[in-house]
Amino acid sequence: MTKSLTKLGVVALLVSAVGCSVMVRSPEKYREDTRAVIETRRPDIEACYTNGLKGKQDMAGRVSVMFSVQPETGLITDVRVDEAQTTAPEPLAQCVVDSINGLQLTPPDEKEGQATFYFDFVAQPAAG
Repeated sequence: MTKSLTKLGVVALLVSAVGCSVMVRSPEKYREDTRAVIETRRPDIEACYTNGLKGKQDMAGRVSVMFSVQPETGLITDVRVDEAQTTAPEPLAQCVVDSINGLQLTPPDEKEGQATFYFDFVAQPAAG
């Protein structure tokens, strides 16, 4: 039985104002640009799931990560698992954190961003 990643969803991004820099984005644009940066790591995040399936063909669940976006550099920092919202195994969750850590929003924004992203990993049988 082959399992696959069927949904890699970004659900919420919350933004708060602090600091100063080059660009001022609307909350919608901030969310869109941050999502685009996260999407650059989609292959890495999908590999977390694929590698996790080895020996655990029924692995599934949600990984919820929270992080900050620094105003002066656009660097994504303080990436951590939201354990209350995460149902996937710890190794999968940590792999997602590692995949996102070190990304950078370019150009940076005048506001510090606070974000929560959800990644849903759903196991499904292969089409027969």
